[in-house]
Amino acid sequence: MKFKAQLEELEQQTAAALAMGGEAKLAARREKGVLNARERLDVLLDSDSFFESGMFAKGIRPQVRHKTPADGKIAGYGRIEGREVSVVSNDFTTIGASSSAINGKKIRHIREVATERGMPMIFLGESAGARMPDRMGAPGRAMLGQDPAEYQRRRQTPWVSALLGDCYGSSTWYSCMSDFVVMRKGATMAVASSRVTSIAINQEVDPEELGGWRLHTGTTGMVDIAVDSDEEALKAIRTFLSYLPSSAKEAPPRVEVPEGSDAAAERILEVLPEERNSVYDVREVIRSIVDRDSFFELKARFGKSVSTGLARIDGRSVGVIANNTKFKGGAIDVDAMRKTTSFMVMCDSFNIPIVFLVDQPGFLIGVDGEKRGAPGRIINWMNAISLVSVPRISVIMRKSYGQAYLNMGGGRNSDEVLTWPTADLGFVDPHLGVHMLYGVKKEDDPERFEECLKELQQDSSAWALAELYETHAVIDPRETRSSLKRLLDVHAGDGIVGRHDLSVWPTSY
Repeated sequence: MKFKAQLEELEQQTAAALAMGGEAKLAARREKGVLNARERLDVLLDSDSFFESGMFAKGIRPQVRHKTPADGKIAGYGRIEGREVSVVSNDFTTIGASSSAINGKKIRHIREVATERGMPMIFLGESAGARMPDRMGAPGRAMLGQDPAEYQRRRQTPWVSALLGDCYGSSTWYSCMSDFVVMRKGATMAVASSRVTSIAINQEVDPEELGGWRLHTGTTGMVDIAVDSDEEALKAIRTFLSYLPSSAKEAPPRVEVPEGSDAAAERILEVLPEERNSVYDVREVIRSIVDRDSFFELKARFGKSVSTGLARIDGRSVGVIANNTKFKGGAIDVDAMRKTTSFMVMCDSFNIPIVFLVDQPGFLIGVDGEKRGAPGRIINWMNAISLVSVPRISVIMRKSYGQAYLNMGGGRNSDEVLTWPTADLGFVDPHLGVHMLYGVKKEDDPERFEECLKELQQDSSAWALAELYETHAVIDPRETRSSLKRLLDVHAGDGIVGRHDLSVWPTSY
């Protein structure tokens, strides 16, 4: 009988934990079309793969134990496409998933297991910040800083965050440390809520302006993609992780190549304009080169003159960095510098070869860029690319001017440099160069202008670069995919694990 009573108590305790913040709060979420913390795990993880850790944890203060099932953060292990992952899903129905002494222990344990056992770490964010009054006074201060590695990022395994509601406190901090961040439109992320901020600065603050998806995808760059629903966000996490290894000690998984992937290579000449100054969307070039439907763009609304994303070539994960002339003519601004550097850090940390597609007129110069530290951002990029240890292949499509020639993989900053016959190498646009170098304007002396222009264009051709063996091959643009497939076989083989010199590079810089 005693054994039966103990099992009945287990059932009761389990039911109380699964009830989360109560039916009324759960029903309110259903009416809004928003998943609760446990439903999110059902969508994210393979069926029946979740093992919960800390289901019966509760708040440390006696006054809140009765209303803190699982202490507001549901943690454990699951599988995605058969691979093990660690996950923390914040239960906003339980005291706003506020951070406490007990649920902090849960996060620490799950994080340590993920690191030691080589599993991706997933944070499903929605939280109100620190739990008060737990964090007030000297006892509250004593709770902080007990885990020196809490905000340390060594990139031993991939970290992923989803922002799925009001995200303050831990949801904000972990997203700032993650390799991939997806945000549901309508969610917010900030240091503190708009209410707290309004009180602090004594003026009304709109939550969207403080930390909405438009701000973080277009201005701060801290969110990679924004989606319309929880389900889309969770699908994006599964997609992102499919390109990455489970840990930095492994090569990324290789998958089957979709049928018809080679056929798109013929479309490149249709995408590329014959007029050298005409703009085009480089993402169409990318889709012509990579495996069918494999391009997964990151930070599409931020630093748009450079497109970055994960893709596959011959079933192999690659990172693509491509100048996009559709925006600012491809001139590289400060946001694009930040975006590109952080993307290289992620690729190098997780053994993903990098492909540069080059068509840039240089850096976007001006007072605004200087005020935002453009020279430092340029050298950060150069420092990072010099430390990259995964294979780097550069394809010079059209323009590659000035210092940015090096930033985009020119010289010894790539293991292989391929060039299209349409390439134009030089310090500046030849038309501008004639005026700068020879002091000749077209309207003053058309004949001399054309003579000087021809000289500069000849010196900056693909053939001039090939003669100096600064490019390893000049190829038909339609051969780009087949050339990349072959060179990735040479440089990456069955998969490569790099030195990871960039693994402790700062996050959210």
